[in-house]
Amino acid sequence: MVRRIKLRTLFLGGFITLLFFGLIVRIYWVQVANAAFWEEQARKTWITSKKLVQDRGTITDRDGNVLAADTVAYTLAVGPKKLHELDEEHPEWRLIDQIVNKVHLVLNKPESEVRAAVDAKREDGSYLDQREIRPEGWKMDKNVADRLMAFRDQLREQTGKTDVGLYFIEDKKRFYPNGSLASHVLGYENKEGVAVMGLEKTLNDELKGQEGSITYEKDGIRTQLPNGKVEVKQAIDGKNVTLTIDRDIQFYMEEALRAAYKQYNPVSITAIAADPKTMDILGMVSLPDFNPNAYWETKNPEAFKNNAIQSVYEPGSTFKIVTLAAAVQEGLFNPNAYYQSGSISISSRDKPIHDHNWSGWGRITYLDGLKHSSNVAFVKLGYQMLGKEKFKQYIDNFGFGVKTGIELQGEVIGKSTPTWNRDWASATFGQAVTVTPIQQVAAVAAVANGGKLMKPHLVKAITDPATGEKTVVEPEVVRQVISEATSKKVGEYLEQVVSDQEIGTGRNAYIPGYRIAGKTGTAQVYENGKIAEDKYVVSFIGYAPVEDPKIVLYVLVDRPDDKFAGGGSVAAPIFKQIMEQSLRHLGVLPKVEKKDGNDGKEAEKTPVTVAVPDVGGMTVERASAELKNAGFQTEVLGKGGKVLNQLPEPGSVLPTSERVYLFTEKKVGSVPDMKGLSLRDALDLCSLLGATCQATGEGYVIAQQAAVKDGRISVALSLAPPGEMPRPAGEADAERPDASAGGQSDASSGDSSGGGGANGPAGG
Repeated sequence: MVRRIKLRTLFLGGFITLLFFGLIVRIYWVQVANAAFWEEQARKTWITSKKLVQDRGTITDRDGNVLAADTVAYTLAVGPKKLHELDEEHPEWRLIDQIVNKVHLVLNKPESEVRAAVDAKREDGSYLDQREIRPEGWKMDKNVADRLMAFRDQLREQTGKTDVGLYFIEDKKRFYPNGSLASHVLGYENKEGVAVMGLEKTLNDELKGQEGSITYEKDGIRTQLPNGKVEVKQAIDGKNVTLTIDRDIQFYMEEALRAAYKQYNPVSITAIAADPKTMDILGMVSLPDFNPNAYWETKNPEAFKNNAIQSVYEPGSTFKIVTLAAAVQEGLFNPNAYYQSGSISISSRDKPIHDHNWSGWGRITYLDGLKHSSNVAFVKLGYQMLGKEKFKQYIDNFGFGVKTGIELQGEVIGKSTPTWNRDWASATFGQAVTVTPIQQVAAVAAVANGGKLMKPHLVKAITDPATGEKTVVEPEVVRQVISEATSKKVGEYLEQVVSDQEIGTGRNAYIPGYRIAGKTGTAQVYENGKIAEDKYVVSFIGYAPVEDPKIVLYVLVDRPDDKFAGGGSVAAPIFKQIMEQSLRHLGVLPKVEKKDGNDGKEAEKTPVTVAVPDVGGMTVERASAELKNAGFQTEVLGKGGKVLNQLPEPGSVLPTSERVYLFTEKKVGSVPDMKGLSLRDALDLCSLLGATCQATGEGYVIAQQAAVKDGRISVALSLAPPGEMPRPAGEADAERPDASAGGQSDASSGDSSGGGGANGPAGG
């Protein structure tokens, strides 16, 4: 018996010894041999990680006004489990009914959908702890969230409960403080954080930044351990983008276009404003448009199409600017030469091409043909004189048929190569070719700026907020298309299209006190391969001031609901309103002299611009009389009796009351007063004087200093923009023009006839 007990004790002791030995081996295996592995597995249970959200870069206009930025947002959620518990405990509160009704009223979400969220259950039939109200309650603006938060506070006061089943999750979202302003340029970021269209998409890599994270060790109740390991990857905020857009000019454009859209009910209406010297886009509008803050509310897909770069049109007579510039550059345009207007035949097989009034205006000069917007004149210039090959060369050089390269996706190119001879002839006045508005603006900017085709751009600078490093987008010259001399002449010819109040088709764009160059356009529309009756694309393009262009502006109205619509009657008044407001905004004030007792009304009735007569070879007395009759002041340089030279050149179009300098000697020893002259005219005058000239500033001459060294005159000029030029003593601030003023003429234009195509004439 004792032996059996001893054996059992020995066996049990051995078993326990083996058990402890195995346990020690296991402990060694875990704690020593594989310590690193099990430590890592344990660490995973007490380590947590959180995202550090970066800020998306801000988009501002050229003056720093915010156009797009991140802002705080809130997502609304309900707690089905909590709400039903409270409803069972206190049915008299009618808590669920109150919440369903309030959320319905504030978010305009159907009551049935709100109640479905409140009643949401798991698969096992138990109520969910939380359910978000989407999409209406997703990333709400703060003002909307504030209304619901105030309601939650009322429920807390009513029930005495802190948790009443309404929750607000703080988040970020993209906010556009100006609503629909420049929506096609900006695009938008949707609620999922995806950049959609516009610069938001094009510049997404620069704007989006990089998400960060923080990793730390926690205890059982998720509190960070004081001595625990912490790893932080800092978020990198996106870069800030400064645009070339001027918010005020963009507003003027949208205001004018919305009024026209309401009046004419067109398919679309488009406008682009740019600085012709740099091709900075100052404003770009396409209607219909959308509000990027509530993009989901826009049901019309056409509202998301930026017609400025994504639609092509037959330009109509605005394309005559290209033909005119080419003809002037090649020395083929003689403004005083005569031709027979009315119709012209290309060949015996083709139908004649007619002017827009069909019968023409008889035998007239080419300059009058430009003013009347005569198709026949431009067929002669572009098709007969230039020829197809040379004409095509200029079309290509002006940038048609290729993308401009502006920083927006979806740009199209149009058709710039006609097929048949009659199409080539029609192309000279803007038919049988198609262009985009942005191509048209770039081409006319080249005419305005001295002949340089510039690449249009919307981005002025990109700045890294972390380092302050700034990348500036410099103006980019594509090519020299025409000479500066040609540019100046074409501007003077186009100015008469506007300033001639009798026959100029662009007279409705005339603004007293400003020199405006421009051209109307009216093109017929094709539907199902046929010309649509009484449907036109009407437009106006121009720039100002002619002597120192600050803005080139294009307005295009696609199929206005007016069978008598024309570029002069519909588009020109819109152009006028935008141009006047924009010039005043830029500090370019009108040059209109006021007469005593009539507040300038008499001055506004008289023509502001007139062609300078040719007085070369005349006596000083006769030349002065001729110029005085035309409305010009004169300044005689030299002691001779006859005029040897004059500045500005004969045929130049100037505002009346401007000075014309008469040179009576080949070498003049004195320098006249140049105050008020543009830099271009001042340099021309210095050239005729044989003087060297240095200029500081930009705009118009406000001061000058002359010196003579070694028999050679040198002149130092100080320039300033018109808005900064010194005013005469005693001029009151109240007499300055109101910068917000704008005007629109009700007069009809002579170019309201429709445009060309295969069978009909193109309008001006």
